[in-house]
Amino acid sequence: MSIKAKSLGEFLKAHRLGEEMSQVEFADFLGVSKQRLCDLEHDRSNVSIQLCKELAETLGLPPEWLVKLALQYLLNKEGLNLKVS
Repeated sequence: MSIKAKSLGEFLKAHRLGEEMSQVEFADFLGVSKQRLCDLEHDRSNVSIQLCKELAETLGLPPEWLVKLALQYLLNKEGLNLKVS
């Protein structure tokens, strides 16, 4: 599986919509508040590596995928021409 999303928030929202879940349902599933999920989906807050690992575990994904996605988004957001591999 390759990640086509440009940010962790974009990925989470696409995943939630693909599962046909509301924000409340998906937030409960992930173990975060609805407001935290909303902030994540709209890329309004940075995420820790630990949170990426926890989300990946809950979603049954390799943690490296979400960590790479979050780090690459932060690098791009800061205008740094670096690639996470």
